[in-house]
Amino acid sequence: MQIDVPLVNEAQIGPRLNAAIENDRRGEFALLLSLLSVDARDMAQFQWQNELDMAQKLQRQFELPPQQSLMADLSSAEPVVDNSSIFMAQGPRAFQLQQALRPEALVIRGGESVAMAEALSNCDHVTQLRQRGQLSAPKVEIMHFADQLAIQRNLVPLLASA
Repeated sequence: MQIDVPLVNEAQIGPRLNAAIENDRRGEFALLLSLLSVDARDMAQFQWQNELDMAQKLQRQFELPPQQSLMADLSSAEPVVDNSSIFMAQGPRAFQLQQALRPEALVIRGGESVAMAEALSNCDHVTQLRQRGQLSAPKVEIMHFADQLAIQRNLVPLLASA
């Protein structure tokens, strides 16, 4: 479909859209409407299916298994799956089967380096919590200077009489 008169700017599209609606010219209306949008997905030849994001499409295309779960801290209350006893007792093939049935979570250390994690493991629990930001330092309320002077003035007569 081609437009009879070339359009120079968007101000000319309004009357042309109205004429296309009045004369029931759907093709011209769709073409003019697509010229208004800068998004290529609004044009008829570009139809997108938005039901899946890119990661899900690739996972389906390459037949990948579901993502393996991550565990940030082994000391958490989450149940830990440990397949090492099966590896020791029954061998690598039984371990692979058990890993497929009940996969172990990948353990990550978080934002701390190995040296910092080792140093924190030797500290007390309060220091570990403070370092990880889970425990804040106690807030000390500092008195205003004028209040401190007033208290000192009230204490001077008591100290002089003693």
